[in-house]
Order: sequence, then C-alpha cells, then structure tokens
Amino acid sequence: MKRSTLIVFAAMALAFSVPAFAQRAHPSPGGPPSGHEAGGGSSAGGSHETASTTHTDMSHASPNEVLTHNTAIADKIKTLTGTDAQTACGGFKNLGQCVAAAHVAKNLNIPGGFDALKAKVTGSGAVSLGKAIKSFAPDADAKAETKKANQQASDDLKESSS
Repeated sequence: MKRSTLIVFAAMALAFSVPAFAQRAHPSPGGPPSGHEAGGGSSAGGSHETASTTHTDMSHASPNEVLTHNTAIADKIKTLTGTDAQTACGGFKNLGQCVAAAHVAKNLNIPGGFDALKAKVTGSGAVSLGKAIKSFAPDADAKAETKKANQQASDDLKESSS
C-alpha cells in the first residue's frame, strides 16, 4: 500500500511540474536587453499572447524596423541626440542600447556628445557603455550612470509603445 501511494504521488508531482518546465523551455529570441538590458523586455511569466506581444516582438527587431513604425520613440531620440533617429541608431544592436547611450550623452554632457559616445560603443574596437562612460567622465559612477540610462531607455520605450 505504501509503495503504490508513493508511486501515485510521484506520478502526480511529475505531471504537475511538466507545465512549469515547459514555460521555461522557450527563451525569448535575442535574450534579455543590455542591462536589460535595456531595453526591450519580455514578461516575467514567459511568452503570453496578449496586446503586449507587438511590443515584445518589436523589442527584438532592428532599430530601423522599430523606428519606421514608432514615431514617438524616433522623436524622443532626435530630441536627445539632435540627429534623426535612423542615423543616430545606425550601428547599435538594438533600440534600447541606442536610447540608453543617448541618455548617457545628455545626462553627463559627454564631450563630443552622442556621436563621440556612439563611436566608442559601436563598430570595431567597441567597448561597453560603462567603459565608454569611464573614458569620457572618469569621475562619474559608470555603473550607476549605466543603470540610470537603461532605466530611462526602458521608460521611453514603454511610453512610446502605449
């Protein structure tokens, strides 16, 4: 009797745990945004087919694809950088990185502005945003500034997709 109860209990535990593993078996394409990274984001509970699917799908698209469809974020980038968004974000892996870099350039008044920072974090010999901050503003807390800019970028992207 004890043995059959144990087998039934083990079978039930296995049956109820399979859906939990199935939810984790499908990572979102492209992984998390830089600093979450930055930017884009997926829901904590896995992939759900809701109205936010468009936002999630667009967060993994190239910056140019997103900017073509989202004029609100394009206008925000132009305001931050002084350059049209398509040009400003060329070379970045995703839109979140571009927006975060734009915020860092503005927040820290980077010498040479956004273009100098962009040159440091994209292309050949690219460095992380944190390392770029240290090179332009050695007295700044690069980790805190990166976190602040990533949060600002995340807020901008959420606001523009509403």
